[in-house]
Amino acid sequence: MRTPLRIRLTRQVRLSAHVWQRRMVFWGGAVAVGLAAVLFSIGSEYANHLFHLLLRYSPYLPLLVTPLGLALIVFITRRFFPGSQGSGIPQSIAAIALSNHDDRKKVLSLRIAFGKIILTLSALLVGASVGREGPTVQIGSAIMYSLSRFATFSRLEVERGLILAGGAAGIAAAFNTPLAGIVFAIEEMSRSFEERTSGNTMTAVVIAGVVSLACMGNYSYFGHTSISLPLNLSWLAAIICGIAGGIAGGVFSLMLISVTTKGLTGRVGHIMKNSPVLFAGICGLLLALIGVASGGLTYGTGYIEARGIIEGTNNLPHSYGILKMLATLVSYLSGIPGGIFAPSLAIGAGIGDNLAGILTFAPVSAVVILGMVAYFSGVVQAPITAFVIVMEMTDNHTMILPLMAASFIAYAVSRRICPKPLYKTMAEGFLSRIGSSDVIR
Repeated sequence: MRTPLRIRLTRQVRLSAHVWQRRMVFWGGAVAVGLAAVLFSIGSEYANHLFHLLLRYSPYLPLLVTPLGLALIVFITRRFFPGSQGSGIPQSIAAIALSNHDDRKKVLSLRIAFGKIILTLSALLVGASVGREGPTVQIGSAIMYSLSRFATFSRLEVERGLILAGGAAGIAAAFNTPLAGIVFAIEEMSRSFEERTSGNTMTAVVIAGVVSLACMGNYSYFGHTSISLPLNLSWLAAIICGIAGGIAGGVFSLMLISVTTKGLTGRVGHIMKNSPVLFAGICGLLLALIGVASGGLTYGTGYIEARGIIEGTNNLPHSYGILKMLATLVSYLSGIPGGIFAPSLAIGAGIGDNLAGILTFAPVSAVVILGMVAYFSGVVQAPITAFVIVMEMTDNHTMILPLMAASFIAYAVSRRICPKPLYKTMAEGFLSRIGSSDVIR
């Protein structure tokens, strides 16, 4: 017996309404993520500026401000915003694997997103070597996931669509690099990318990118570089930078994984485990000492220093790369919210600047950019994301092939040193700490 036409039409209207309701959630969420990323970006620059104003009064003020600031941030994080510490990318990856709503809310809620923004800005305000891009991923995922209550979604759409779209949109808006947002979602946040969710993710990325573009203008963080690498001996620079960046990035990841999973030994390890606020204060003191030794260059995101290296306007000391690496390691281990994307790019620029003094047969700016992509790829072990981000951030498409070569070489070298990817390993650690049995395999 055929269903009456009126009933069929009613069902189609209801289905259409549900489809449009879900689309509005995706689109509205993407706009919200874009706006949050823009405000976060402006706030980060302002916080960084305020801290450098502090340095003008005395380069030794961080010896007091930074330890007290980091200790206070860790206290507030653990007391009021547990789950917001660290980068935010491992939490977002872990949330994809969780199926229990209560467990997801521990890392993806509007409260966590608010705390992530405020505390990361506070970290920059006291001189921590952190970035906002990783936190923006968690913020984007939290915003999109929180909006799921306004429409009926299947489990797949929640697990993949909303969280992936939010994280990808966050990267796209944070870096003003839409292509990198899509690649990041595929390569780093999800090892599988279903057709049902890919369209939603790309739509969210485009909308968030448009919002960022409308608010901030058409810009690239490291300006425009037209440098190229001739197909001759200069290509040896891509190989050498790939090897050096892969070694440095692999060692950094290995140290970070080792300390965060196994902890430190001895008295320091005891303090880290049982007195996290005191440990954060100790990290703050070490961070300030590194800052004093570097002449104040290792504080903050590192964007200014990296751009100066690329443009050839900054004559940084040869120790900048290693000191920035130590500052970033100490900042992350302190337990404060904050990412490693921006500092990693700055470290890579410092490594490239050092190599440029040796690789005199290649253009200096080209070697710096290659060092940047190589180290970044070595740390995150996401080679496609690495070269796409650097390519878009430098607005340079003539270096695509050398960037790809250096990125994949660095990835291969890093995997030999640190077999487990940084974010995936941290996400697994987070899942084990939650202790949830509701994990998607």
